[in-house]
Amino acid sequence: MAMMRAISKWDDLCFQNLTESGLYLDQVEERILRFIAKDPQGVYQFIIGTDSQVHRQHTKFVTGIVIHRVGRGAWACYRQMAVPRQLTSIREKLLLETSFSQRVATYFDETALRRMEQILLPYARQGSLLDTFIDIDAGIKPASNKTAAYVEEMVERVESMGLYAPRVKPEACVASSYANRYTKQ
Repeated sequence: MAMMRAISKWDDLCFQNLTESGLYLDQVEERILRFIAKDPQGVYQFIIGTDSQVHRQHTKFVTGIVIHRVGRGAWACYRQMAVPRQLTSIREKLLLETSFSQRVATYFDETALRRMEQILLPYARQGSLLDTFIDIDAGIKPASNKTAAYVEEMVERVESMGLYAPRVKPEACVASSYANRYTKQ
């Protein structure tokens, strides 16, 4: 069921997880569809999120893609990318993190999401469901979070896409937990 995509457009978007590497987005989609098909009566959250970490000579960005079968497991993968300079502006880091998530989300457009939903559709009356999110690694509590000043701007960017609901900390677990884990390596 692999869709042929223009490799040149997506060739730098190679993902991995603990068991596989070198996964291009069409292969990621295949894995997601297979995961959903194993339990089409489930409730699913499809989530994309990016986190970054400043290192000595670069800033490392990690974008995670997670299909979460609520209460019953998940399949996930991530992509690493380094910007060859230290980013010190919180706003610039958040803009890049959000942009990287949005770039991946453009692959998982209405057509790709419809393929996921078609597996669940026969079981809709039994409660099957697919929610879609982009996690933003920012929090709304200004006293304890330097990112709070930029939350509204990032939320508006995600909402303007139309297909994904934005989530911020503490709900933004793909950005703040899953992707975060790999930024430190």
